[in-house]
Amino acid sequence: MERISWDQYFMAQSHLLALRSTCTRLMVGATIVRDKRIIAGGYNGSVSGGVHCIDDDCYVIDGHCVRTVHAEANALLQCAKFGVPTENAEIYVTHFPCLQCSKQIIQSGIKAVYYAEDYRNHPYAVELFREAGVKTEKVVLNDLMVDQDFRKKQTYVHKLLQTLEPFVDESSFHTYKQEAEQLFKP
Repeated sequence: MERISWDQYFMAQSHLLALRSTCTRLMVGATIVRDKRIIAGGYNGSVSGGVHCIDDDCYVIDGHCVRTVHAEANALLQCAKFGVPTENAEIYVTHFPCLQCSKQIIQSGIKAVYYAEDYRNHPYAVELFREAGVKTEKVVLNDLMVDQDFRKKQTYVHKLLQTLEPFVDESSFHTYKQEAEQLFKP
């Protein structure tokens, strides 16, 4: 069996972190790495102890949720809080960083940004990364699968089975139900 690459490993970590997100608009995770060691991680969510988007919807102003601290910022703040240097580190993010996070990444001394998904890639952020000599590279997570829509799919299949039950013979329905239970088994 072949081991997954470092890029896939760290990107998978970022996708796992995204599952902790409390934002209902976009789940983002970020992992900061230095010398092939994880030094911090973050996900987008509200200020500690504050109201979360999953509890009280997003607080949107000018098309942006102002309640949310971005994943990249949370990871950088974790380093600052615990005195962990970020100079020459790398960051793995599930989505291309926004303009503000891009500036914070540059200021922190991070030398490379690896992202899995393009997301409103701001041309000025791209320009700033280039001017600062920060490498940006898309790394699609393909060796592992993290399904951020697992619960939605499970709910959908459950509703679909309920709708089909009166129209399908008992034996077939039982088979469909067993297959669905196997797919979504904890």
